[in-house]
Amino acid sequence: MTTSATPRSNRVIVTVIGQDQVGIIATVSTILADARANILDISQSIMEEFFVMIMMVDLAGANVPFEELKRRLAEKGEPMGLRIDAQHEDVFKYMHRI
Repeated sequence: MTTSATPRSNRVIVTVIGQDQVGIIATVSTILADARANILDISQSIMEEFFVMIMMVDLAGANVPFEELKRRLAEKGEPMGLRIDAQHEDVFKYMHRI
């Protein structure tokens, strides 16, 4: 059996957690659109005053590497008081297995 250090999927999971405020979805979506990343699915909710969002994003047509996109998301979230993270789908599945 061969294992590869490179994830097999072009899909990534983007998570956003923080204080609810106007413009969170627009901010994250703009960063993804500028990178030519395609949002496949999105789920968001408000838990009391906290905003929680998870997105599945396809990077097959992206014009920036994954690590750069991850940096841009985190950098934009910081001044908004948000924790924005991105993980390859394979890593996310591995970390959240039962």
